[in-house]
Amino acid sequence: MKKLTFAAVAVAATAMFMSCGNSTPKANLKSEIDTVSYAMGVMQGQSLKEYVTRGMGIDTAYIDEFIKGINVGVNSGDDKKKAAYYAGIQIGQQISNQMVKAINHDLFGDDSTKSISMKNLMAALICGVNGEKTVMTPEQAQQIWQIKSQAIKAKSMEAQYGKNKEAGAKYMAEYAKKAGVKKLDGGVLYRVIKEGKGEMPKDTSLVRVHYEGKTIDGKVFDSSYERKEPVSLRANQVIPGWTEALTHMPVGSTWEVVIPYDKAYGDRETSQIKPFSTLVFKIELIGLGRK
Repeated sequence: MKKLTFAAVAVAATAMFMSCGNSTPKANLKSEIDTVSYAMGVMQGQSLKEYVTRGMGIDTAYIDEFIKGINVGVNSGDDKKKAAYYAGIQIGQQISNQMVKAINHDLFGDDSTKSISMKNLMAALICGVNGEKTVMTPEQAQQIWQIKSQAIKAKSMEAQYGKNKEAGAKYMAEYAKKAGVKKLDGGVLYRVIKEGKGEMPKDTSLVRVHYEGKTIDGKVFDSSYERKEPVSLRANQVIPGWTEALTHMPVGSTWEVVIPYDKAYGDRETSQIKPFSTLVFKIELIGLGRK
């Protein structure tokens, strides 16, 4: 490898004191160690900027405050008291900017007016860190969270997306009137586009299918046809409405299937599907197993 000429770098930098801002230490590149240290800073500076602005969400308007903080941290050395304090600030910001936001979205969806109680969260969290007795045991807390969080989420989703139930029920009622439409025991409606004559899958069967999924307003949210590649999947490892349809379809069949929300994703939200959505699928059962 070609040897770096640190002297040349130093000359290019004119070996003078340089500063990039009021809170930035001044560089003096008078030795190879000085110069290689500065070079490492240049190499790391841009990636650090990317990390703090994108990864940590620091507003660039306050980058000087970040620089002040990083200088204090670097100059604190191995002071355990300061290290504990800075760790607390970092964890506190993660709780506020990441954990609480994630919990709120899980409980309240897109309703930004609702939030869990930061006061009560911190009251319990700090007791736990201090080893103090809490109002409920961890086992009780786990049970309460599972029951009550689901109730809060269901109520919130109902308030925001309850109209999707009505729209889905109306769509299914109109669809049921169409010629050739039939209903399976679980409530799934279907219309045969092409009648197959092959074997009928069991719920444990591996099936090979082409499909297209749409919301009731006609928006396509997923399609193996667009990817030009059928998929293989287990008939009982999909949403219940799919399982119900697949286990009544002979191989070679193509059906249009309308699945009510409770046989689809229920009150869950995916990237393109809102809670309580009735879904429409074209399902083409190509075969069993992989081919």
